[in-house]
Amino acid sequence: MKNILKILFVGTSLAMGSCSDLLDTEPRQSLTPETAFADVEGYQSLAYSMYGRTRSFSYYGQVMMIAPEVMADNLKVIANTGRYIGQEANADRAHINLWDFSTTNNFRGLYASINDANIILDGIDGVDGDENLRNRVKGEAYFIRALNYFDLARVYGYEPGQEVNGWDQSVILRTTPTLGLSAADFRARSTNTEIYDQIIADLNQAISLLPTAEMGEEDVYRASRGAAQALLAKVYLYTSMYTEAASLASDAMTSFGLSASGNGLMEVDDYVAGFSIAPNPESLFEVEIRSQDWNSVDGLNNSVCSLVANVYPSAQFILTVSDDLLASYEPGDVRRETWTQTTREGSSAIVYRSNKWLGHKGDFLENLPIMRASELYLIRAEARYNLGNEDGARSDINALRSKRGLGATSASGTALMNQIMYENRVEFAVEGHRWFDLKRNGMTITKSGSFEEVPYSDYRILAPIPQDEIILNDLLENNPEYN
Repeated sequence: MKNILKILFVGTSLAMGSCSDLLDTEPRQSLTPETAFADVEGYQSLAYSMYGRTRSFSYYGQVMMIAPEVMADNLKVIANTGRYIGQEANADRAHINLWDFSTTNNFRGLYASINDANIILDGIDGVDGDENLRNRVKGEAYFIRALNYFDLARVYGYEPGQEVNGWDQSVILRTTPTLGLSAADFRARSTNTEIYDQIIADLNQAISLLPTAEMGEEDVYRASRGAAQALLAKVYLYTSMYTEAASLASDAMTSFGLSASGNGLMEVDDYVAGFSIAPNPESLFEVEIRSQDWNSVDGLNNSVCSLVANVYPSAQFILTVSDDLLASYEPGDVRRETWTQTTREGSSAIVYRSNKWLGHKGDFLENLPIMRASELYLIRAEARYNLGNEDGARSDINALRSKRGLGATSASGTALMNQIMYENRVEFAVEGHRWFDLKRNGMTITKSGSFEEVPYSDYRILAPIPQDEIILNDLLENNPEYN
C-alpha cells in the first residue's frame, strides 16, 4: 500500500510541477516542453507563474504575513472562526505549512515553485533569445528559489549556530527539475548549513544577473539586483555572518539610493498613507495582486485586509493588535497611527483595525511588500552591534527613528540590542517578522495576554513536516517530538 501511495504522490507532484497549466498558447493536451520552452520568452512565461505562486494565501498572500505575528506577541484573535486559534495558543502542530502539495487556493507547497525555478535554470541556456532577457529570467529563478528555500529553512529548521541538542536537519534540497518519473526520487533532509549555503550561492548568482530597480517603482514587482542584495543581507544576518550582512545591506542601500542618514525613507507624514500606494514607496520587492488573480470571494475570505481590518462591511476582522504592542509605542511614533480604534459586531471589547492593509485597490485588494527599505537599516544596525560597532548601530537606528517621528536613542550594550528588537517589532507589525526575529536570535517566544511563552528549547519552535510526507518518504525524518 505504501508503494502505491508513493507512485500516486510522484505522479501528482510531477503534474503540479509541470508547466502545462501555466501557458495558454496551445491546447493543454498538445503542449510539450519543446513547444512551451522553444525560446527565452517561453521560460519568461514560466517565471511569471513562479512569481504568481508567491501571492498564494498559503504563502505571502496571507499566512507568512499573519501567522508569525499571531504565534508571537503582536496580534490577538478577537473572533473564533477556527483560524489562527491554534497558532495563538502555540498548540501542538499548529504552525506554518509551506511543504506539502495541498490544492487549497492553488497552493502546492514551495517545492512546486522551486521546480519552476529548476526548470528555468536547467534549460534556458539551451534556447534562442535575447541575452539580457535570458540573464534576467535566470536571475529571477535564482532569486525566487533562494527566497523559497530561505522560508522553508526558517520554518522547518534552526539557524546555523542556534541548534537545540545538535539537531541540524533542514529541508530537502533539489536543484534540478523533476520532469518525469525517471527523474523523480525521494530524498533525506539536508542540513541547515547545506541549505543556507545553497541560498547564498543562488543570491550571489542573482546579484550578478539581475538589473537594477528604483525603489517604489513598478520594477519592484520583479526581482532586482538591489532586492537580491537585501535578501542576502538578511540571510547573512540569520547565519550570524555579521560582516557580510552589514556589507550587503550597505550595497543594497546604494542600489536603491538610500543614505546613511535615512534619506530615501518615507517622511513622517507619508508613512501611513504609503501602505495605500502601489507599490509602497519603500518597497524593495513587492507581491503584486491584481483583480484577475482572485476568484470572486478570495478577498473576503482570505485577504490580509479582511482578517485585520473592517473597512469593508463583509470583512472577517478576526485579528487585532495585542495590548502590550499597542502600549509599547513611544509618544510621537507615527507607527502607532497604523492602528485605529474601532468596533466589531458582537463584541464589546475595544479593538483596533490595521491601517497597513486597507484593500486600497478595491474589494479587499492590495499589494504586499515583502521587503522594505527600513529593513536594511535594522539589518545593518544588528550586524554592527554584533560586530562591536555600537556607534554605527545607533546611527542606523536613529536614521530610521528620524523618519518615524522620534528622537535619537543613546542606548548601549544590552539595551541597544533590545532597542533593535523593539524597532523591528513596531516597524514590521503585521508584516510577518516577529516570530522569526525572536527565533533566529535563540530567544523565548513572548506572548500576549494569558498565553504561555514558548521557550526556545521547546519543540514547537520548529514546524512539523506533514505526516503524509513522512508516510510516503522512508528517508524523511520529522522534527524532534513530532514522531
